[in-house]
Amino acid sequence: MTPSPGDLLSDEADAGLLGPGWADSPAAAATGDAAYLRALLDAEAALTRAQAALGLAPAQAAEAVTRAADPARFSPGALARRARDGGNPVIPLVEELTRAVGEEYGPYVHRGATSQDIMDTATMLVAVRTLDLVLADLDRVGEALARSAAEHRGTVMPGRTLTQHAVPTTFGLKAAGWRSLMLDARDRIARVRDTLPVQLGGAAGTLAAFPAYGAEDATALVAAYARELGLCEPLLPWHTLRTPIADLAGCLAFTAGALGKVAVDVLVLSRTEIAELAEGGGGGSSAMPHKTNPVRSTLIAAAARRAPQLAATLYGSLAAEDERPPGAWHAEWEPLRELLRLVGGAARDAVELAGGLRVDADAMRAHLRLTRGLIVSERLSAELAPVLGRARARALLAELARRSFAEGRSLGELLAEQPESKGVDLDELTDPARYEGAAAALTDRALERR
Repeated sequence: MTPSPGDLLSDEADAGLLGPGWADSPAAAATGDAAYLRALLDAEAALTRAQAALGLAPAQAAEAVTRAADPARFSPGALARRARDGGNPVIPLVEELTRAVGEEYGPYVHRGATSQDIMDTATMLVAVRTLDLVLADLDRVGEALARSAAEHRGTVMPGRTLTQHAVPTTFGLKAAGWRSLMLDARDRIARVRDTLPVQLGGAAGTLAAFPAYGAEDATALVAAYARELGLCEPLLPWHTLRTPIADLAGCLAFTAGALGKVAVDVLVLSRTEIAELAEGGGGGSSAMPHKTNPVRSTLIAAAARRAPQLAATLYGSLAAEDERPPGAWHAEWEPLRELLRLVGGAARDAVELAGGLRVDADAMRAHLRLTRGLIVSERLSAELAPVLGRARARALLAELARRSFAEGRSLGELLAEQPESKGVDLDELTDPARYEGAAAALTDRALERR
């Protein structure tokens, strides 16, 4: 039987069928319709409690609204259908909550507020609750990468630039670099999380209604509202001053990219013909039984590719006209939720990826020999320059590199035939494992950061 469009607007309508990167993650639960409904109700109940705390409403009203603001009493699907009439879900929610509170205390629901006050405040609550999950996962990723960096401090591998072997590096330094990005992301998210504000401005951001209800200082109500919810008190109502949304866009897009850097490196290094890394538990193929696909890295990389465009929409909404914009505010809701979901899912997957990553040090060492010594040509150029002159040393090595490719001979073998290399310890100079520079010291330095 084909379901009707109304049937599709159920509480399970968005379970993540096309979003395996965030499906069944803590972030999915923290950003779903049920979570938004809870946040909307929390915002409404806190407003009545804040008014009661300042003597602007009876304590019994605060108790009644808080008691009635039970998400189990409301249907996200029904609210979604009714939201089409007013353009946002707060309008039907206020009607249903007022009815649930009852005749005596119903008038204290939403008193003096506007729909955007509640929607923005609920969005901040959803963001804070989701960012707390992301922060915890980033800490776990950082701990796993720190262990890898310390364990492989001296594991030499080819450094690659523009897809080609460059000079040797170490896997410890690579893992330390990944960890540094995780700490950068964590710091950015923590700063933004700790500044997210409540929204309370009334119809046009002037707080005009609250004095009519007895508030001598309407700004004191904003402070009380912030205390109730554990959010920051804004300097001004920010109906069209969208700094909090832009800050979220920036830190989330950065975090997606930081996680994506780890993922794409793993994807490259886990290719069959490279196989220096492998996920601890890969995924299978529907057609090829032999495959173990790097699924965690794939899903993280997908999130990193989507995040910038979602953030761009949020930055675009900074241009919000008047005291409430038609469309700019509304355009934020879905991209912000998707960003929170994507980053939360990617951080969840990164915990599994970093914790189970398998490193093949033997493969890394073997690959150092693929260019027959050319990977240390930079070192040889520096060593020969004082003897031959910089230009001559460079020209000689360029010629020997051409011959190495053409004749299938090693750079060391060809150098040994040159009169200029007489008395030079070619075994040491052409050993890639002895040209890792300050990689170990840099790794140690990076791991000092907490």
